[in-house]
Parts: sequence; structure tokens; C-alpha cells
Amino acid sequence: MLEPRRPYGEPIRPFLSSLITFGVAREPWERSGYWELRRRIFCDEQRLFCDPTEEQDGHDARAVPIVAVAHCGGTPDRVVGMVRIFEAGDRTWYGGRLGVDRRYRARPAVGGGLIREAVCQALRRGCERFLATVQEPNVRYFTRFDFVPLQPIELHGRAHMLMQAELGAFARLAVRQGRIR
Repeated sequence: MLEPRRPYGEPIRPFLSSLITFGVAREPWERSGYWELRRRIFCDEQRLFCDPTEEQDGHDARAVPIVAVAHCGGTPDRVVGMVRIFEAGDRTWYGGRLGVDRRYRARPAVGGGLIREAVCQALRRGCERFLATVQEPNVRYFTRFDFVPLQPIELHGRAHMLMQAELGAFARLAVRQGRIR
């Protein structure tokens, strides 16, 4: 079988969409893509969990799954990023299990869009405090999106940081975008 090549012998790179949208996973294919990407990132790639049943926890039953969807020809095509949010009580929400398809990681707009969508979705649901458990190598990235480190913690044998979103910055963004009043 011939491998597709450009005229001068370079392999053809896979298509990466420039149109990415963010929202709650509502359609069956979005939910399926959400779970598949979570498994690929946290089980296969990072080996944070041995199998997919370990990767899911009690928070998933009440969590809101949020996805980044790449479009092809103006049509939603596939899930390229995901995160979950859930209320822990007392109007405190948590975000976690954020991941981006390996091919889209060079595009910071995908991870940033997921962060903004997660916090804005929680604000719409009455959030007064938003916390996230962030793997240590990603702490600096989150500080660019108005998160402040609170305390180091260990989860699943890895160093994480408990971080808190500066809700004022996200509320102003959500109001400008017409997401909340």
C-alpha cells in the first residue's frame, strides 16, 4: 500500500481543524468521544490509571462533561479536548480531568478554551468558588488563565496543585460573551 506523500517526498500531515467549539457533551458521539479521549490520555498515554474502570470515579455520576469539538467543512467532526466539572457543595465547583488530543496540544487555544468554558459553565450554575486539581507540570499554564496556586497535593501517586480561579476575570469574560448577566 502506498503511503501518501507530498511532491518532494514529505509525508502528508493529518488535517487539523482551525475551527474548534466548546460546550457540554450532549450528543451520544460527543459523550463517546469524551470517554475515549479520557481513556487515551489518562490510561494509555500518562498511565495514571491501569484501566478505564479505575479512571472513572464517584464524581463522574454528577459531573458535567465539557468537550472541545473540531469541525471539518463547517460540520462538527470529533472531540479533541475534554474536561469535567462538578459541584462539591456550598456553591464550590471543581474542574478536573482536562485533556487535549496529542495532535492539538500545540494549539493553546484548545486547552484555554476548555478552561474558560469549564469556569463559565460553573458560573452559570451558581458557582461562587472554582477549584481545580492540576498536575504539577501544568501549573504555570493555568496561572495564565487567572488561576492561583493554593497548595500542593498528591493524587494517584503524582504531584498536583490545588488551584483556585479568580472568578471576577471569568465573570467579566462571560458577561462580554453574553453567557451570563
